[in-house]
Amino acid sequence: MPTFHARHYATGLPTAVTHDGRTITAVEPSPASPTRWVAPAFVDVQINGCLGIGFGSPALTADQVRTVTAECHRHGIGTFYPTVITGESGAILAAFANLGRVLAADPDFARRVPGFHLEGPYISGEDGARGAHPREYARDPDWDEFRRWQDAASGRIRMVTLAPERTGALAMIERLSAAGVVVAIGHTSATPQQIRDAVNAGAKTSTHLGNGSHAVLPRHQNYLWEQLAADELFASVISDGHHLPPAVVKSIVRAKTPRRVLITCDAGPLAGSPPGTYRDWGTDLEVLPGGKIVVSGTPFLAGSGHFTDACVAGMVRMAGVTLADAVEMATSRPRELMGLSPAGLEVGHPADFAVFEWDGTELTVVRSA
Repeated sequence: MPTFHARHYATGLPTAVTHDGRTITAVEPSPASPTRWVAPAFVDVQINGCLGIGFGSPALTADQVRTVTAECHRHGIGTFYPTVITGESGAILAAFANLGRVLAADPDFARRVPGFHLEGPYISGEDGARGAHPREYARDPDWDEFRRWQDAASGRIRMVTLAPERTGALAMIERLSAAGVVVAIGHTSATPQQIRDAVNAGAKTSTHLGNGSHAVLPRHQNYLWEQLAADELFASVISDGHHLPPAVVKSIVRAKTPRRVLITCDAGPLAGSPPGTYRDWGTDLEVLPGGKIVVSGTPFLAGSGHFTDACVAGMVRMAGVTLADAVEMATSRPRELMGLSPAGLEVGHPADFAVFEWDGTELTVVRSA
């Protein structure tokens, strides 16, 4: 059985990890002096696609899904939730049907994908709050419509992001929660009371807190403060260096603590694409030098051009947390939120890990399993 030597992400100690290809069989002190580090593979609850491929496309092919999966794997992402955003009802149904068929036919995709994330369409239609989601399709929740999508996905929609101020949203949160779907608050214009009502109805997390928000808010009574103050809520954060300034990332982590923050990259269909103007999500998008993606002619972001590995490094730089804390925000926290079994560098755990270079500032994945 193969053994590799690397520094343990949590202790920094040289560690020898032996596995049989599927399960870790031994973890022991290493006599070597490795420079590379090892951690459990990252888990990301929000991957929209990459390299010009979007999971929301009704024309999505199995080969395209494999391309995105391989690119995520290259960045150390071992588990992820393909995300479909706001759109026309039939297009959303077709997207989930396509994903469900690929999951049923591709064991490797199925091993890495425990479910899907529906981000919208039950979100705010206001500028800023809706982000890059097309305004014409933002609408009130419809349980029958959702059930059709869930049937197309063979029951695999495991997370829904919605805005609690929408008519019927609280009842929708209750029904989703009762069905075992994790409800996230996001792309919202809600009042503080509506945020509290959503939490009481069963909402569990905030989607990319601080983004998908209005450019200007009341300084005291607003939905950001209320979500920060809700101890019941996890919060996902895009710590890629573009979506939030360091002071905001640090403040979110200080308020929530690392035990209630999960990292997401929110990689968009244009992640990994060269600079230029593109058409996607029903609008013109622009990839800027450095990977930032915006709705053309606006300051509003449209997903991320980076992956989870870059966001782990960004979390260390911006929030001042340890490497161990940042890694666990991208491994243990999303697993806890989504009800997945623990995965660590321990005997009996899956042989699913990321080996990377780490200089204290930048993280570069060199091997994934």
